[in-house]
Amino acid sequence: MRKLMTLAPVVFAAALLFSPATGQEAKKGGKKGFRAKMPEVLAFDDNTGFESIFDGTLKGWDGNPDFWRAEGGSLIGETTAAKPLKLNTFLIWRGGAPGDFELKLEFKMNSTNSGVQYRSVELPDVGQWVLKGYQADIDFDNRYTGQLYEERGRGFLAMRGQMSRIETGKAPGVVGSLGSSDELKAHIKQNDWNQFQVVAVGNLLTHIINGHVMAVAVDDDAANRTAGGLLGFQIHVGPPMKIEFRNIYLKKR
Repeated sequence: MRKLMTLAPVVFAAALLFSPATGQEAKKGGKKGFRAKMPEVLAFDDNTGFESIFDGTLKGWDGNPDFWRAEGGSLIGETTAAKPLKLNTFLIWRGGAPGDFELKLEFKMNSTNSGVQYRSVELPDVGQWVLKGYQADIDFDNRYTGQLYEERGRGFLAMRGQMSRIETGKAPGVVGSLGSSDELKAHIKQNDWNQFQVVAVGNLLTHIINGHVMAVAVDDDAANRTAGGLLGFQIHVGPPMKIEFRNIYLKKR
Protein backbone atom coordinates (compact mmCIF):
# COMPACT_ATOMS: atom_id res chain seq x y z
CA MET A 1 0.00 0.00 0.00
CA ARG A 2 1.29 3.44 -0.92
CA LYS A 3 2.31 5.51 2.07
CA LEU A 4 0.00 8.47 2.61
CA MET A 5 1.20 11.90 1.50
CA THR A 6 0.03 13.85 4.57
CA LEU A 7 3.55 15.15 5.20
CA ALA A 8 4.41 15.51 1.52
CA PRO A 9 5.10 19.30 1.58
CA VAL A 10 7.56 18.83 4.45
CA VAL A 11 9.21 15.83 2.81
CA PHE A 12 9.48 17.69 -0.50
CA ALA A 13 11.13 20.68 1.15
CA ALA A 14 13.58 18.41 2.97
CA ALA A 15 14.41 16.62 -0.28
CA LEU A 16 15.28 19.93 -1.92
CA LEU A 17 17.47 20.95 0.99
CA PHE A 18 19.46 17.71 1.11
CA SER A 19 19.67 16.89 -2.61
CA PRO A 20 23.14 16.17 -4.07
CA ALA A 21 24.74 19.28 -5.55
CA THR A 22 23.85 19.71 -9.22
CA GLY A 23 22.93 22.70 -11.39
CA GLN A 24 22.37 25.95 -9.52
CA GLU A 25 23.67 25.52 -5.97
CA ALA A 26 24.15 27.43 -2.72
CA LYS A 27 26.48 26.72 0.22
CA LYS A 28 24.91 25.75 3.50
CA GLY A 29 26.42 25.64 6.96
CA GLY A 30 27.66 22.39 8.43
CA LYS A 31 29.97 19.88 6.82
CA LYS A 32 32.70 21.21 4.59
CA GLY A 33 31.79 21.13 0.91
CA PHE A 34 28.08 20.50 1.51
CA ARG A 35 25.84 22.22 -1.03
CA ALA A 36 22.09 22.31 -1.45
CA LYS A 37 20.36 22.36 -4.80
CA MET A 38 18.19 25.41 -5.39
CA PRO A 39 14.71 24.80 -6.89
CA GLU A 40 14.33 25.89 -10.51
CA VAL A 41 11.28 27.28 -12.26
CA LEU A 42 9.82 24.65 -14.59
CA ALA A 43 8.72 25.85 -18.02
CA PHE A 44 5.02 25.17 -18.67
CA ASP A 45 5.76 24.33 -22.30
CA ASP A 46 8.43 21.74 -21.43
CA ASN A 47 6.54 18.55 -22.24
CA THR A 48 9.31 16.09 -21.39
CA GLY A 49 7.70 12.93 -20.02
CA PHE A 50 4.19 14.03 -21.03
CA GLU A 51 1.92 12.61 -23.73
CA SER A 52 -0.48 14.70 -25.74
CA ILE A 53 -4.04 13.42 -25.24
CA PHE A 54 -5.66 15.73 -27.80
CA ASP A 55 -4.73 15.52 -31.49
CA GLY A 56 -7.07 18.23 -32.77
CA THR A 57 -9.99 15.83 -33.19
CA LEU A 58 -12.46 14.09 -30.88
CA LYS A 59 -10.51 10.83 -31.15
CA GLY A 60 -10.28 9.33 -27.66
CA TRP A 61 -12.93 11.69 -26.28
CA ASP A 62 -16.59 10.92 -25.58
CA GLY A 63 -19.34 13.46 -25.01
CA ASN A 64 -22.69 14.76 -26.23
CA PRO A 65 -22.10 15.89 -29.84
CA ASP A 66 -24.85 18.48 -29.43
CA PHE A 67 -22.53 20.42 -27.13
CA TRP A 68 -18.94 19.31 -27.78
CA ARG A 69 -16.74 19.65 -30.86
CA ALA A 70 -13.10 19.87 -31.89
CA GLU A 71 -12.28 23.00 -33.87
CA GLY A 72 -9.25 25.17 -34.58
CA GLY A 73 -6.94 23.20 -32.31
CA SER A 74 -9.30 23.28 -29.33
CA LEU A 75 -11.89 21.11 -27.65
CA ILE A 76 -14.99 23.29 -27.37
CA GLY A 77 -18.06 22.93 -25.20
CA GLU A 78 -20.87 25.33 -26.06
CA THR A 79 -24.50 25.91 -25.18
CA THR A 80 -26.87 28.43 -26.77
CA ALA A 81 -30.24 29.95 -26.01
CA ALA A 82 -31.71 27.71 -28.67
CA LYS A 83 -29.93 24.64 -27.28
CA PRO A 84 -29.82 24.93 -23.47
CA LEU A 85 -28.37 22.31 -21.14
CA LYS A 86 -30.67 20.56 -18.66
CA LEU A 87 -27.97 18.67 -16.75
CA ASN A 88 -24.25 19.25 -16.27
CA THR A 89 -22.51 17.24 -18.96
CA PHE A 90 -18.93 16.16 -19.53
CA LEU A 91 -16.52 15.35 -22.30
CA ILE A 92 -14.75 12.20 -21.07
CA TRP A 93 -11.26 11.05 -22.00
CA ARG A 94 -11.41 7.33 -22.80
CA GLY A 95 -7.66 6.72 -22.77
CA GLY A 96 -7.50 5.38 -19.22
CA ALA A 97 -8.24 6.08 -15.57
CA PRO A 98 -5.15 7.85 -14.18
CA GLY A 99 -4.24 7.55 -10.51
CA ASP A 100 -1.05 9.51 -9.84
CA PHE A 101 -0.51 12.02 -12.63
CA GLU A 102 0.19 15.55 -13.75
CA LEU A 103 -2.24 17.14 -16.20
CA LYS A 104 -1.61 20.46 -17.90
CA LEU A 105 -3.71 22.39 -20.38
CA GLU A 106 -4.89 25.83 -21.41
CA PHE A 107 -8.48 27.03 -21.07
CA LYS A 108 -10.57 30.04 -22.08
CA MET A 109 -14.25 30.68 -21.37
CA ASN A 110 -16.84 33.39 -21.93
CA SER A 111 -19.56 32.71 -19.34
CA THR A 112 -20.94 30.60 -16.52
CA ASN A 113 -19.06 27.63 -15.05
CA SER A 114 -16.87 24.70 -16.04
CA GLY A 115 -14.19 22.47 -14.58
CA VAL A 116 -11.60 19.75 -15.07
CA GLN A 117 -12.75 16.42 -13.65
CA TYR A 118 -10.22 13.84 -12.46
CA ARG A 119 -10.25 10.54 -10.57
CA SER A 120 -13.94 10.48 -11.43
CA VAL A 121 -16.61 7.84 -12.06
CA GLU A 122 -19.60 7.79 -14.38
CA LEU A 123 -23.18 7.90 -13.05
CA PRO A 124 -25.28 6.26 -15.79
CA ASP A 125 -28.33 6.16 -13.50
CA VAL A 126 -28.25 9.97 -13.43
CA GLY A 127 -27.59 10.42 -17.13
CA GLN A 128 -25.20 9.76 -19.98
CA TRP A 129 -21.87 11.64 -19.74
CA VAL A 130 -22.38 12.50 -16.06
CA LEU A 131 -19.34 12.33 -13.75
CA LYS A 132 -18.78 12.31 -10.02
CA GLY A 133 -15.39 13.13 -8.52
CA TYR A 134 -12.67 15.70 -7.96
CA GLN A 135 -13.02 18.90 -9.96
CA ALA A 136 -10.49 21.65 -10.60
CA ASP A 137 -13.09 24.39 -10.76
CA ILE A 138 -13.38 27.11 -13.41
CA ASP A 139 -15.92 29.93 -13.65
CA PHE A 140 -16.08 33.08 -15.74
CA ASP A 141 -16.29 35.50 -12.81
CA ASN A 142 -13.29 33.73 -11.21
CA ARG A 143 -15.10 33.43 -7.91
CA TYR A 144 -14.21 29.72 -7.72
CA THR A 145 -11.55 29.21 -10.39
CA GLY A 146 -8.68 27.13 -9.07
CA GLN A 147 -10.48 25.64 -6.07
CA LEU A 148 -10.98 21.91 -5.43
CA TYR A 149 -14.62 20.85 -5.56
CA GLU A 150 -16.05 17.35 -5.57
CA GLU A 151 -18.85 17.11 -8.13
CA ARG A 152 -21.85 15.17 -6.78
CA GLY A 153 -19.81 14.30 -3.71
CA ARG A 154 -18.42 16.12 -0.69
CA GLY A 155 -18.65 19.58 -2.22
CA PHE A 156 -16.04 22.25 -1.40
CA LEU A 157 -12.77 20.59 -0.34
CA ALA A 158 -10.26 23.45 -0.69
CA MET A 159 -11.15 27.00 -1.63
CA ARG A 160 -8.72 29.14 -3.62
CA GLY A 161 -5.88 30.17 -1.34
CA GLN A 162 -6.29 27.25 1.04
CA MET A 163 -4.30 24.16 1.91
CA SER A 164 -6.84 21.84 3.49
CA ARG A 165 -6.99 18.45 5.14
CA ILE A 166 -10.07 16.23 4.76
CA GLU A 167 -10.71 13.54 7.39
CA THR A 168 -13.48 10.96 7.52
CA GLY A 169 -16.57 12.27 9.25
CA LYS A 170 -15.28 15.83 9.50
CA ALA A 171 -15.65 19.01 7.45
CA PRO A 172 -12.48 19.96 5.53
CA GLY A 173 -10.10 21.91 7.74
CA VAL A 174 -7.72 24.66 6.62
CA VAL A 175 -4.15 23.91 7.68
CA GLY A 176 -2.34 26.66 5.79
CA SER A 177 -2.69 29.69 3.51
CA LEU A 178 -1.40 30.05 -0.05
CA GLY A 179 -2.35 33.73 -0.16
CA SER A 180 -5.68 35.53 -0.26
CA SER A 181 -8.30 34.50 -2.77
CA ASP A 182 -8.32 38.00 -4.30
CA GLU A 183 -4.52 38.08 -4.65
CA LEU A 184 -4.58 34.78 -6.51
CA LYS A 185 -7.60 35.83 -8.59
CA ALA A 186 -5.50 38.68 -10.00
CA HIS A 187 -3.37 36.11 -11.83
CA ILE A 188 -6.36 34.61 -13.70
CA LYS A 189 -7.40 36.11 -17.04
CA GLN A 190 -10.94 36.67 -18.30
CA ASN A 191 -11.77 36.03 -21.96
CA ASP A 192 -8.19 34.89 -22.53
CA TRP A 193 -6.09 31.74 -22.29
CA ASN A 194 -4.94 30.48 -18.90
CA GLN A 195 -2.48 27.69 -18.07
CA PHE A 196 -3.91 25.10 -15.68
CA GLN A 197 -2.02 22.25 -14.00
CA VAL A 198 -3.43 19.51 -11.78
CA VAL A 199 -0.97 17.34 -9.84
CA ALA A 200 -2.38 14.29 -8.04
CA VAL A 201 0.07 12.10 -6.11
CA GLY A 202 -1.38 9.73 -3.53
CA ASN A 203 -3.79 11.75 -1.43
CA LEU A 204 -2.07 15.09 -2.14
CA LEU A 205 -3.94 17.19 -4.73
CA THR A 206 -2.59 20.47 -6.13
CA HIS A 207 -4.07 23.02 -8.56
CA ILE A 208 -1.86 25.60 -10.30
CA ILE A 209 -2.94 28.41 -12.66
CA ASN A 210 -0.50 30.58 -14.61
CA GLY A 211 2.34 29.47 -12.35
CA HIS A 212 0.54 30.21 -9.06
CA VAL A 213 -0.62 27.52 -6.63
CA MET A 214 -4.34 28.04 -6.14
CA ALA A 215 -5.38 25.17 -3.85
CA VAL A 216 -3.85 22.15 -2.14
CA ALA A 217 -5.69 19.35 -0.35
CA VAL A 218 -4.55 16.35 1.66
CA ASP A 219 -7.43 13.88 1.41
CA ASP A 220 -7.25 11.59 4.45
CA ASP A 221 -10.90 10.59 4.08
CA ALA A 222 -10.25 6.94 3.26
CA ALA A 223 -13.97 6.19 3.11
CA ASN A 224 -14.69 8.66 0.31
CA ARG A 225 -11.49 9.59 -1.55
CA THR A 226 -10.56 8.02 -4.87
CA ALA A 227 -7.13 6.84 -5.99
CA GLY A 228 -7.82 6.86 -9.73
CA GLY A 229 -10.54 7.45 -12.29
CA LEU A 230 -11.70 9.27 -15.38
CA LEU A 231 -10.61 12.65 -16.72
CA GLY A 232 -13.18 14.98 -18.23
CA PHE A 233 -14.26 18.55 -18.94
CA GLN A 234 -17.54 20.10 -17.80
CA ILE A 235 -20.12 22.41 -19.29
CA HIS A 236 -22.62 23.68 -16.75
CA VAL A 237 -26.34 24.37 -16.76
CA GLY A 238 -27.24 28.04 -16.91
CA PRO A 239 -26.94 30.87 -19.46
CA PRO A 240 -25.30 30.22 -22.84
CA MET A 241 -21.58 29.57 -22.49
CA LYS A 242 -18.47 28.54 -24.38
CA ILE A 243 -15.42 26.83 -22.88
CA GLU A 244 -12.27 25.95 -24.85
CA PHE A 245 -9.39 23.62 -23.94
CA ARG A 246 -6.15 23.18 -25.87
CA ASN A 247 -2.56 21.89 -25.48
CA ILE A 248 -3.67 19.02 -23.24
CA TYR A 249 -0.80 16.91 -21.87
CA LEU A 250 -0.73 14.09 -19.33
CA LYS A 251 2.14 12.56 -17.38
CA LYS A 252 1.36 9.38 -15.47
CA ARG A 253 3.44 8.74 -12.35
